[in-house]
Amino acid sequence: MGKLKNDVAKVLFTREEIAEKVKSLANQLKSAYEGKNPLILCILKGSLIFTADLVRELDFPCTIDFMQVSSYGQGAKSSGQLKVKKDMDTDINGRDVIIVEDILDTGVTLSNLVPELERRGAKSVALCVFLNKEARRRVDIKADYVGYDIENEFVIGYGLDYDEKYRNLPYIGVLKREVYEK
Repeated sequence: MGKLKNDVAKVLFTREEIAEKVKSLANQLKSAYEGKNPLILCILKGSLIFTADLVRELDFPCTIDFMQVSSYGQGAKSSGQLKVKKDMDTDINGRDVIIVEDILDTGVTLSNLVPELERRGAKSVALCVFLNKEARRRVDIKADYVGYDIENEFVIGYGLDYDEKYRNLPYIGVLKREVYEK
């Protein structure tokens, strides 16, 4: 982790703090989904690590599936349209769905995904995010389960990346400005 660690301005949440927060979120889900068999929908790639940790803490039946979605076209400007890069394999008609996402940022992608899942017949759709960055929100969407609310900083680690790097850091840190402002 030596080279990657050099690009971190500060650590926001340690491995230990993350583990405690995941347990807390799992306990909330256990209360809400007792006696049900929800689909845990991992949004790739960023939430893979969070989802893996979260489902290991759940003690009720559930199904896991994956989607990779975007609302961005070329560049960093949202097209406002949902683009499904990898669709799930599970039929969600009549199912409770828990979308698991690493970060709720602008909210554009998730605000398009939730109605799409409802259109596909989901009985209910809940949103479980590890990080909530309200300062960048562009649409009216709120998560049902939130790990941490964070300021408008460029965060990496625990699945979050910059240019497909840093996902493997075991903590969440703030990326040094000089790395992404080159």
